[in-house]
Amino acid sequence: MKRISANGNKTLLTILFVFLWLPLGAQETTNDLNQQVSKLGQALFYIRQYYIDTVDAKRAVDEMITTLTAQLDPHSSYIPEEDVRSMNEPLEGNFEGIGIEFSIIRDTLVVMTPVAGAPSEAVGIRADDRIVAVNGEEISSPELTNQKVFSLLRGPKGTRVSLTVVRRGETGPLNFEVVRDKIPIHSVDAAYWAAPGVMYVKLNKFALTTQDEFIDAFKDLDKMPQGLILDLQGNGGGYLGAALFMAEQFLSKGELILYTEGAKMQRRDVQASGMGFFINTPVVVIMDERSASASEIVAGAIQDWDRGIIVGRRSFGKGLVQQLFPMNDGSELRLTVARYHTPCGRVIQTPYVMGEQERYYRDFLERYERGESFSQDSVQIPDSLAFRTLKKNRIVYGGGGIMPDVFVPADTSYYSGFFIQLARRGIVNAYVNDYLDREREKLAKQYLTFEAFDRQVSLEDMPFEGLTAYAATFGIVPGEGDLALSENHIRMQIKALIASRLFGTACFYRVINPVLPEYRKALEVMNGLL
Repeated sequence: MKRISANGNKTLLTILFVFLWLPLGAQETTNDLNQQVSKLGQALFYIRQYYIDTVDAKRAVDEMITTLTAQLDPHSSYIPEEDVRSMNEPLEGNFEGIGIEFSIIRDTLVVMTPVAGAPSEAVGIRADDRIVAVNGEEISSPELTNQKVFSLLRGPKGTRVSLTVVRRGETGPLNFEVVRDKIPIHSVDAAYWAAPGVMYVKLNKFALTTQDEFIDAFKDLDKMPQGLILDLQGNGGGYLGAALFMAEQFLSKGELILYTEGAKMQRRDVQASGMGFFINTPVVVIMDERSASASEIVAGAIQDWDRGIIVGRRSFGKGLVQQLFPMNDGSELRLTVARYHTPCGRVIQTPYVMGEQERYYRDFLERYERGESFSQDSVQIPDSLAFRTLKKNRIVYGGGGIMPDVFVPADTSYYSGFFIQLARRGIVNAYVNDYLDREREKLAKQYLTFEAFDRQVSLEDMPFEGLTAYAATFGIVPGEGDLALSENHIRMQIKALIASRLFGTACFYRVINPVLPEYRKALEVMNGLL
């Protein structure tokens, strides 16, 4: 009992140490701290020593810390020992599963971001989807843990899992069947010449491999680009070091990338080394409402120093610094200790109420309901949060996320009922897989390069009738007017998927990007800079 008691007291001491950091008014005195540690230690001892039944002390302490961190900001968290490795894998290695980044909010599995190129994205799983059942078994409960989610959703490549999803705006649950696969961990999805002299780079996360991947994208070029389009749409962030590397590529020596400051942390400035490859190269950054954290650090530095133009829509607004505190049993406490500030002093973080995680994410969804995705005038930021850029003295705004210099509304013009059903069920992706099972060898012989495929294959050549016949076997048929809205885009999607299967993921973007308004606007803006 002495050994168990000592371990329990040590963990509880850590809890109380964290508790002192909470901004709840006056700080606890040392005596108060000792009293609280003693009180909780005594409670744990008495329960273990005298309670009628056996108690899982480790689980009880884990739940205490989880409850405590739930009272903090939306991004502080406790990671139990068994989950630490799994939580780090998306930025460090690879695994087999469906490919989502998730959070458990009020006992429910919530999709934060589907991993780019993973099976979940292919079938139409979206950010903020609530996965309420797996293989017909309801999973929403107080017992739902990260480890249970991993055990349910991960599995050998090629195995299938059925998901029941609740989605805002839908009258009933949606059903998806996902075929597990090796989850891509590459952070650079695409790097290609978008126009003469203009390089396009699509970055899906900031990972340990980002620096090497970014350098590799340019090392074999005959000439360096005259302009660079950096696409950070859907990039939810990642490692700070990777973000600092990326920002350094565009800033001169000594220019501030960001600074951090907290109630118990002195201001820390991070400046560029002047060793970047694109310090004098025009740059356009594409962002949207799913761009967050490290993406916002890079975009904020570029915008504040007037080094480039931000195109797209207001970013998410995640600007809190988490510090990792390892616990004595191998678990981790990721505790917010400071806020990020852009070079001109803007706070990236969206306002929040402590302990109100659900409200925090609901407020984000209400941006869409207010029309922020479609009208810049719907963005509500007070003039008191206006700042000035550091070279051209332009007005930029703080108070949550990065506001674009050039707003581009979300394009839903091709969203017919038929298209939405295809996307929800992953029908296009599944059909292309079946199609290529039959036609891959012939296509590979006929088109030796992507350029030949793209030039010689038109949208009219796409097997659209085969797709509609395949969809009909699932009871999905186009309604009146659906094809007039969606057929061209669906044909483009088929071509992009075939290209990606034959020539690599980057070729998906080479096909699909030219029809996307954000990409077209970025090219237009770049032409004005060159």
